[in-house]
Amino acid sequence: MTKITTFLAFTLFIGFLFGQTQIGNSNLELWSNVGAPTEEPDNWNGFKTGSGSFANFGNKQLEQSSSIRAGASGMYCARIWSTSVLGITANGTMTCGRINMGSATASNPANYNYSSIADPNFSETCASIPDSIVFWAKYTQAGSGSQMARVHAIVHDAYDTRDPIDASSQPHVLADAALNYSPTNGAWARFSAPFVASANTGLIAEYILVTFATNSTAGGGAANDEVLIDDIQLIYNSGAGITANTDLALTVNYSDASGVQFFSDQIIDGQLSIVNVLGGVEFEGAMKNNVSVKLQSGVHFARYQLLSGKAGILKFIVD
Repeated sequence: MTKITTFLAFTLFIGFLFGQTQIGNSNLELWSNVGAPTEEPDNWNGFKTGSGSFANFGNKQLEQSSSIRAGASGMYCARIWSTSVLGITANGTMTCGRINMGSATASNPANYNYSSIADPNFSETCASIPDSIVFWAKYTQAGSGSQMARVHAIVHDAYDTRDPIDASSQPHVLADAALNYSPTNGAWARFSAPFVASANTGLIAEYILVTFATNSTAGGGAANDEVLIDDIQLIYNSGAGITANTDLALTVNYSDASGVQFFSDQIIDGQLSIVNVLGGVEFEGAMKNNVSVKLQSGVHFARYQLLSGKAGILKFIVD
């Protein structure tokens, strides 16, 4: 399979990917209080910064890890794990909202995660509905049985929306994406969850609440279930917010034998992501003149960030 086609270089108009909102610190490189009981990634929260009548009983179940996958965008990932308190499993949790601990019973509705929109430390703005959320995870199950970890993302308006979505939150939800996934057998795996629109109308997207958990059921699983999480992205297939750029001469050649080759009057050195039209991530890593990757026929988008400061999206077609 070989194709040399043309190609339009694009600059990013706003945002990180396809000109749209991305979650802050989505590559989990920035951390506060590393090594302390209150260690958390910036823009993300665990039990130690939770609220509720049982907040003082929250354990540290979120920490920085350097056990990253090959091709990761940075040096660190997040590790969440479950613990057992008085025989009750407390699922490891990481959210861009806040955890409320209102009951000692795991399944009690007084336990939930929520966007605290009055506090930017516990809420994440989002001005449009993504097509999907993608991330990398390494899920290790400590106990027996068929257990599943979970991610849930909710786009909502200006309301302190809860996860699980309760009766008061439901009228404020524009869309959500949910995925329960099995252990990854000691390897990293890429996951994608599509957003599904709610039946609500007339709402304006303003916030997104994203939660990762070691188990899909509150109190499920076993102590020491573990999930490593990295490189979270919101995917927008529409391409909105992209504008043409003519000041950077950049073309590309692809062949099965050589992979993707970039040609430019600029030094090709930076970071690169290649995605297909469905938002599937095909490559993430260093951008050089030659990138070893196998691509299928179809339309692809190469998002690049050069060390020179140039950033853009290159659309190309593989026959």
